Amino acid sequence: MRQFVIRRVFVSILVLLTISTLSFLLLKASGDLSVTLAGEGAGADYAAFLRKMYGWDRPLSVQYIDWLWRLLRGDLGTSFYYNSPVFSLIVGAMKITFMLGAFAIAIALIFGVLLGVGAGVWVGSWFDRTVLLMIVIAQAVPIFWLSFLLMLLFGIKLAWLPISGDGNWTDFIMPSLALAFYAMPAIARIVRTGMDEALTSDYVKTARAKGLREWQVIFGHALRNTLVPLVAVASVQFGFVLSGSVVVETIFAMHGIGYLTWDAISQNDYPVVQASVLAVSMFYVVLTLLSDFLNMWIDPRIRYD
Repeated sequence: MRQFVIRRVFVSILVLLTISTLSFLLLKASGDLSVTLAGEGAGADYAAFLRKMYGWDRPLSVQYIDWLWRLLRGDLGTSFYYNSPVFSLIVGAMKITFMLGAFAIAIALIFGVLLGVGAGVWVGSWFDRTVLLMIVIAQAVPIFWLSFLLMLLFGIKLAWLPISGDGNWTDFIMPSLALAFYAMPAIARIVRTGMDEALTSDYVKTARAKGLREWQVIFGHALRNTLVPLVAVASVQFGFVLSGSVVVETIFAMHGIGYLTWDAISQNDYPVVQASVLAVSMFYVVLTLLSDFLNMWIDPRIRYD
């Protein structure tokens, strides 16, 4: 067990280090930051002044080591556009994105598990075919189109929900539904497959032979067999929801990490862009690590892999 934990933590640290290196190098490869920051009408002297002020005239290796050392101390720099610490901007934006992602993945899990269980129990029935059709439609529908549709129906025509903002819990309903619709197909599909396999297994047949009720067999035995892949898929979908929230946050004017990143890109605010990429990547890696530990607790055999 200890070796399993150490190995997973070590791999996660290597992944985070690789992501930080790539984000640093890709930003440098985008061009001379001092020229872009100075603007089209600025002269070479001003660009050289900015290059000297931000230390961009030093060797690339020295810049990276200095940036990594400040990153480890929690110093993400100062925003060019907002003129405030990047760390505070990222923390404030991540709170909104995390709440949005948590609501979305909760909705996706509830409906995805219910639909997957029903489809797995009645394989080949009209309900199973309907669920499979819904999965195909959900995978094909663009998330921005669904967001506008929800906004038009519930926000404008019925006037039930606010169409923008993030100050109230009701502001999260429509964006969460849009993101949940995006994450639900993978969850429903993995539960359906797991239920279909589990219901034909020997231990389920034994449970039925013991006289257990059907709901006990389904939820107490068959569904338990899908927990390990379900946790893995849910963690991945949670990461996808967070990283893909830029479209939804922009449409609904929610000041999360996606909206902040988009705004920073349009304003050439490189420290914020870099920190946003790192924040989402770090959260995704930590989420995957936690899912590994949870699966280890659910199925002790994993710790010996």
